[in-house]
Parts: sequence; structure tokens; C-alpha cells
Amino acid sequence: MERSIEHSKLAAEALAGSREAYSRLYSETVREVYQTVRFLVREASEADDVVQDIYLAMFRSFPRYDPARPFRPWLMGIAMRQIRNHRRKRWMQLRIAKKAEAVQQTAEYDFSGDITDRLSRNSLAQNVEKLPYKLKQTVILHYFHEYTQEEIALILGIPLGTVKSRIHAALQTLRRKRQLGLFQTGKVEELHES
Repeated sequence: MERSIEHSKLAAEALAGSREAYSRLYSETVREVYQTVRFLVREASEADDVVQDIYLAMFRSFPRYDPARPFRPWLMGIAMRQIRNHRRKRWMQLRIAKKAEAVQQTAEYDFSGDITDRLSRNSLAQNVEKLPYKLKQTVILHYFHEYTQEEIALILGIPLGTVKSRIHAALQTLRRKRQLGLFQTGKVEELHES
């Protein structure tokens, strides 16, 4: 209890701008935070990164800290959120790696389709290549690699709504090009039209 009161006092001083108080607060809490992280995160090197993220998040959140409340539970709340974020990122990285491995294993091209079909897909790929970078990366992740919109948002670190609007804008651009006859065509496709 006494330690908790001292931490709250140090937090109030740090909130007032005392670097020494902030440094002492770090020194007095880092061991407990590290032990908690190490218990919940398996790899020691990852635990170090998570602890660093926790203290960065604490520093950013410090202006919202209420000195009337106990400091340690507030800090542990930040720690738990950062650990959860780390585990979510780690899980996504593993999932993406597994998906990439599966895609790589099944990346054998099917040349059994007729030549006009392949040319049409090639034409689409060439037009996707000409899209602005942000639209292109979203389309490639979604349609070529079959990631969900939520996964794309996590991969790119952007809001889900932004992913949806980029996909919509890319499709509109591709449709407009097709309607205006700006799709690149080859001789075989021209033969198919006649």
C-alpha cells in the first residue's frame, strides 16, 4: 500500500514535468512489468520489445493519467493492452506466414485454360499494375492473395474503412478503363472478338 501511494506521488510529479520522478517511476516499476510480460510472452527478445512498447505507451498516455487513482493498476492496464497487441500481431504474422507458404506451394500456374482466358487475366494484371500504389497494394492483397479486408487493415496498419474505400476506388478505376476501352489488349483477344 505504501509503495502504491509513493508511485502515485511520483506519477503526479512526473505529470507536472519532473523527469527525475518519471525516471524513478520507471526504475521502480520496470521489474514488475518485465516479470509480467516475460510470463505472458515466451521469447525474451520479444519481451524486451513489449516492455519498451509499454513504457512508450505509458509516456504517450501520461497526460490522461488521473493522479487521484492508483498508478500501478493504471500501468498494468497499459501493459495488458500492449501484451494483447503483441500477441495479436504475432498471431497475424504467423497466420500470414502460413498463408504465404500455402500460396507459394500452390503457386503452380494452370496453363490448361484456353489462351484467350489467360490473355484476359494478363490484361487485368497489367491494368492493376498501372493503378496508384495504394490502390494496387490493396487489390493485390485482396484479390491475388485472398486476404480479408480486416487482415489487409492489420497488414497495412490502416483503418478497415480505408481498405474498403481503396478497393472500391480501384474497382471503379478498372471498370472505367474497361468501359472506355483502355484495357490493354493483345492480338489473340482481338481475334476472339471477331
